[in-house]
Amino acid sequence: MYYVDMPNAEEIGALNLVRSDACISIFLPTTPISREIEHSRINLSNHVKKALAQLESEGLDKKRIALLQEQFADLLADDEFWNHQANSLAILATPETLRTYRMANKLTDIVEVSDRFHLKPLLRAITFPHAAHILALSENAVRLIEVSADLPAREIHVQHMPTDAATAGGKATQKDYSGTGHRHGSQGQNFYLSRYVRKIDAALRPVLLGSDLPLILATTKPLEAVFRSISVIPALPAIIAGNPDRLSETELAAAARPVLDAHYAEQVQDFHRLFDERAGQQRTTTDISDAARLATFGGIDRLLVDIDGVVAGTVDDETGAVSFAAEGNAVNYGIVDEITGRALRTGAKVMAVRKADIPGGHDLAVISRYPI
Repeated sequence: MYYVDMPNAEEIGALNLVRSDACISIFLPTTPISREIEHSRINLSNHVKKALAQLESEGLDKKRIALLQEQFADLLADDEFWNHQANSLAILATPETLRTYRMANKLTDIVEVSDRFHLKPLLRAITFPHAAHILALSENAVRLIEVSADLPAREIHVQHMPTDAATAGGKATQKDYSGTGHRHGSQGQNFYLSRYVRKIDAALRPVLLGSDLPLILATTKPLEAVFRSISVIPALPAIIAGNPDRLSETELAAAARPVLDAHYAEQVQDFHRLFDERAGQQRTTTDISDAARLATFGGIDRLLVDIDGVVAGTVDDETGAVSFAAEGNAVNYGIVDEITGRALRTGAKVMAVRKADIPGGHDLAVISRYPI
């Protein structure tokens, strides 16, 4: 079983404000299989040695280094913690604090030392979380399924959810409709399906309208059309087609994966389309220095960043001016990471993607709130 505890975008923005004479950020692959976790513990021990060596070379006080060593030693010795892992582990440590985040997505090894945390890898996990709600809808039954990347799919109990169309809407009869009696034929069919969907919509609103997860319909074309015409709850354009009654929660979750993949790909394409449109209005840039100034003064509307790359340097807190460095050390940090944190705190929509998904293959791409 996976054990996942991830910060949201707001928390990542707050973590970006943490400052210390020693901030260690370590990301490493792990496994939910307890008997195979020892390699990850050894891997972490090696990463800690590397990070502490950087701090020693920069002349950090030995008492501060000892505090870090003690915290990492406690973590490495905690068998209970290591027996409950997912696919990756993030560790953010200062001499006073140590935070861990277990993630379902698979990350490569990263060790960063600076006066602030390296947070960009956490963004990937919340950019495309592979989580959704599925509404399995037929005339005979309706279920709401929650799908996540780390836990088995499960049905959610929804208060006041109707059991089936016949009970909710009343079956149509063959009596001619004159405006006062029962409908018949296709008119009667649409009438009772509409009543059925309206009751479903009313039951789902308290559950889904406040959710950040996309909704996927698993249903037939006729019911899809009725749902989209009546419900105020937005659903993704693609559906899991056919009668879902015989599909288990696990089978529905598997069928949802390609729908979510297409949804995430469309989000990236939407950015590209808007980027091209805003380029003519002088509201785009792929220049890191421009992006740093925009982020500092709240000028970024949307931001794509390369999840893997690290551009070393510093960003001035007041002006956003960038100083690039040839390589990382215990003084500088990831510039794009810092831009990302500032953008998040000013309400920008940020997505962490592969470099090939960024216009021009740059380290970042910005759509600004005003002409540059």
